[in-house]
Amino acid sequence: MSRVLIIVSHPIPYVVPLFQEMVARGWDFQVAYCSRVGLETYQDVDFGQTIAWDVPLLAGYPSVFVPNRSHRPGLGRFWGLVNPHLWPMVAEFDVVICFTGYVYASFWWAALSAKWHRRPFIFSTDASSLGSRFGGGWKGWIKPLILPWLYRVGDALFAASQAGVELLAGLGIVRDRIFFTPFVVDNAWWLAQAAAVDRAQMRASWGIPDDAPVVIFCAKLQPWKRPQDVLAAFLAAAVPESYLLFVGDGTLRAELATTAQGCDRVRFLGFCNQSQLPAIYTAADLLCLGSDYEPFGVVVNEAMLCGCGVVVSDRVGARELVNPGVTGEIYPCGDRTTLAAIFRDLLPDPARLHQMGQAARDRMAHWSPRENVANQEQAIQYVMAQLKSGCNPP
Repeated sequence: MSRVLIIVSHPIPYVVPLFQEMVARGWDFQVAYCSRVGLETYQDVDFGQTIAWDVPLLAGYPSVFVPNRSHRPGLGRFWGLVNPHLWPMVAEFDVVICFTGYVYASFWWAALSAKWHRRPFIFSTDASSLGSRFGGGWKGWIKPLILPWLYRVGDALFAASQAGVELLAGLGIVRDRIFFTPFVVDNAWWLAQAAAVDRAQMRASWGIPDDAPVVIFCAKLQPWKRPQDVLAAFLAAAVPESYLLFVGDGTLRAELATTAQGCDRVRFLGFCNQSQLPAIYTAADLLCLGSDYEPFGVVVNEAMLCGCGVVVSDRVGARELVNPGVTGEIYPCGDRTTLAAIFRDLLPDPARLHQMGQAARDRMAHWSPRENVANQEQAIQYVMAQLKSGCNPP
């Protein structure tokens, strides 16, 4: 069994189930966090408010915090994570897996140490296209030039979606080095939480009838998430007695509220923490995510595990979880007319919505931490075999 060092920028709910699965499978590993952000209250710029996760982030697996020597520590800046102690740590392990993005100095420090100490270096990407969060600009033409070189830094790569696998292969990365590690959540937790929800009571707290069709938009109210498309399509669909709930906050909230004036079937719940979400998804019928930039979109996993069908744009990475007509629908990003037609087709049919939600939950049985960690094990076996044979693939 190889000793594995896993480097992560900061504690987040979505990596914890992977580590707990590794413990269950008998891994010999250590998680090294580069920052304490997430454990403590912090200011989320996109939500526009102070956030603190309300689920345990350090339970059930071995972890340490590596001192961050940045003069201006924080996320979102290259020099925000500077963890020089990673250099000697790398030498103590057989394999390094890095979940800290290449946009941080500590990623490169760890990668250089791995090369220096001849330790296989694996890192992950959730990219599913060459698109940019902010549209065009210089990133659009420079990415195809630098990404093939950048991804070759890894002796193996984790791709969070099949679209990501194809992206990496299209950039010239040898397919043997690419391992599909699906972007997952803690399936068992979500299923258990959803099973305990009193759907009628939750709807009563919203003042919504038990038999009314409910659509939710669960994401930051920011331009690239395109909540305005969901609102416009919902209003255009004009399905009687249907409701739209916005779960989240951000810069577009005031604009959306103005557009929705006069329609009391559009509600704004604001930011809701992790422990609140299972009840919200379970009490809804359909999740809609219309992003024009969404490398994956983990809210799709969460909603499907809670028995909620999903409608997503064709730029949402998680679209591969959607079997059109079975677990949800996919529409061209920005096409409000098509989205409105989907709402008019689905919302008046409660039996179909229920069937779609059940199929969505069933789909998630094979998209879980189990599959993710099993494929990570294959990657470790691959890089160790390459090291033993003296190979250094291009």
